[in-house]
Amino acid sequence: MKLIDLDEIRGEEILARAIVNEEYQELLSEGAVLKKEHIFKLKELGIREVFIKDDGVDAEDTTILKVDITNKCKDKVKSIISKHIYNGNDSGMEEIIDTADKIIDDILENDDIVEQIYDIKERSSDIYEHSISTCSMAMIIALKMRLKQSLVHDIAVGCLLHDIGLRYITVEFEDIEPEDMIPKDHEEYCKHPVYGYSAVKDEEWLGKESKEIILGHHERLDGSGYPLHVTEMTIGTKIVALCDYFDEAICGIGRRRHKVHEVLEYIKAYSSIKFDKQVVEVLLDFTAVYPSKSTVITNDGSFAVVIRQNKGFPERPVLQLLSDKDGNKFTEPIVVDLLECTNVFIEKVIN
Repeated sequence: MKLIDLDEIRGEEILARAIVNEEYQELLSEGAVLKKEHIFKLKELGIREVFIKDDGVDAEDTTILKVDITNKCKDKVKSIISKHIYNGNDSGMEEIIDTADKIIDDILENDDIVEQIYDIKERSSDIYEHSISTCSMAMIIALKMRLKQSLVHDIAVGCLLHDIGLRYITVEFEDIEPEDMIPKDHEEYCKHPVYGYSAVKDEEWLGKESKEIILGHHERLDGSGYPLHVTEMTIGTKIVALCDYFDEAICGIGRRRHKVHEVLEYIKAYSSIKFDKQVVEVLLDFTAVYPSKSTVITNDGSFAVVIRQNKGFPERPVLQLLSDKDGNKFTEPIVVDLLECTNVFIEKVIN
């Protein structure tokens, strides 16, 4: 992978990293072949440099779920919930159980689940993708905490349905903090867990833990959450509350979008205050602070890209240097393993 100025593009180069705009909407996907006709449009959008594949070191993505599983599950959850919204209790919503099982099975196929560091990245807001991402993180935590199989299953189902209440409101909630909404919208937004719970409370196929998750995923240990301001929660709700907050904050659902390392710093600061300490420790143990393909600046001013993670050390990834502090690009790949080079630190994340 290398960073190249658009003026240097000759055509037929292959993107090593997707091109996204400021709203995290994908303009060109990773693996796309760059055409000369793309250049003018990209420049119009304020994009000047892109990552293309070369013979050097390439970045490695480590995701919790396979991409095809994520997409299939997202489409299935969207279909099931949409049917329920329009058809009510006769919609066959219990099909969500099969989707939960598919996610659990896909995660369990990974023999390295205990030691792996996963790349969970900022992206645009989509409540169905958010549900899948929240579920996959919650499953890792539940499995690493060695919870009972039946409880793990109920947590997965609760995750997939936790934001069903958002379908019952018309408030704009993308990339805005609840307290920044006008009072009327803020009040309505904070009711979505109640709307979701009311929609499923009589479903006999849905377990009590799953229902608790739908109602309580915005509650906090210090009582600062909503809708009931409780301080006592089930372990499943504690897990989902943390995973939901983390994923919301990196994709802009019901709050401003932030970078991964910023959200993790907030979570660490409020461990044992808003979030369960044990759950926080497990999340921090497997979540990359600087996801693969992040562009960063080191303490000596060099620009670099994260190319892979170091197991057991989520804050010390492996970098490939792109240019020095004066912007001079390196002609040959220079790889720096932060686990070995202890005097090198990441000071800023560019994107």
